Amino acid sequence: MKELIQWVQELQIDSVWISQVFLIVFITLIVNFIWRRYYQRVQDKLNTTKNLWDDALWASIHKPVGYLIWVVGISYGAEVADRVADSDFHSLLVNVRQFTVIILIIWFLLRFIRFAEKNLLDDKKNTASNVDTTTINAVAKLLRASVIITGALVIMQTMGYSVSGLLAFGGIGGLAVGFAAKDLLSNFFGGLMIYLDRPFKVGDWVRSPDREIEGTVEYIGWRQSRIRTFDKRPLYVPNSVFMSISVENPSRMSNRRIYETIGLRYEDSTKVAQIISDVKTMLQQHPEIDPDATLIVNLNKFAPSSLDFFVYTFTKTTDWVKFHQIKQEIMLQIIDIVDKNSAEMAFPTSTIHLHHPESNA
Repeated sequence: MKELIQWVQELQIDSVWISQVFLIVFITLIVNFIWRRYYQRVQDKLNTTKNLWDDALWASIHKPVGYLIWVVGISYGAEVADRVADSDFHSLLVNVRQFTVIILIIWFLLRFIRFAEKNLLDDKKNTASNVDTTTINAVAKLLRASVIITGALVIMQTMGYSVSGLLAFGGIGGLAVGFAAKDLLSNFFGGLMIYLDRPFKVGDWVRSPDREIEGTVEYIGWRQSRIRTFDKRPLYVPNSVFMSISVENPSRMSNRRIYETIGLRYEDSTKVAQIISDVKTMLQQHPEIDPDATLIVNLNKFAPSSLDFFVYTFTKTTDWVKFHQIKQEIMLQIIDIVDKNSAEMAFPTSTIHLHHPESNA
């Protein structure tokens, strides 16, 4: 009879904690269901707005909050079972819950940075805003590094490790690490200087007179940058290289220059002045020539086979393809001007004078 009473009491105790665990899991399911429905409703409303930040925040918070609900529910259910079993896992459960919550917060921040970066870059493409792609990427990388380092330190502190001791060790071992990874650090600071000084950005056409580097910048990383050459080959350049070479950025030129020399025949010497005047007038009236830039059309040289005059002027556009179209149009008009003045272009010629001695009678 005593054994039966004891069994009933144990059954009642088991039924109580099982009911509590079941209730906690059931409440967790309900909260998770409510969260999913609420998230979708808010998401539908945010889709009608043009604010980039609330979209990034709401998209990044979805999964971390869903996992957080389950982590909290399961951990509290495990605590109830732990109290009944009278085990020593309570401190472990608390540490695991804290560790998981910190990981979820880090995950949320990294997702927010990623979505915000993506939204800003997409907005730049769609609206042609003045936001610099290189600056967006640089700020995003700095924020990610800050979140990861801070999160790692908080996790170590939570797990019982001394952060102050780690920092002290970092100060002592920093010198050894610096010598071992000097190339890596050099590339890192080279990338930092690119972000701060901004000699070029993603999309710029760059070239170096010191090295065989020329192409369009596709990516700027912390260790290396990727440049797409004009024959479509990727060129990976360590960032430390840019600290010791000259870099030319043709993408930032204000104008493109036309500098050509035209030779006329010596037979047309009386027509040179009129041709030069007509060419200069044509350039001054051309809609694609910058009137505020230097414009020179002058007789320049008495060449062996021609009278050379040169054209020195600047186009308004800096686009490489459009520039060559304008240059072709101007050169064709110069040909027309020479032809209208009944003159001809010169080409290399040689004249041989033969001496005929008088015959003796």
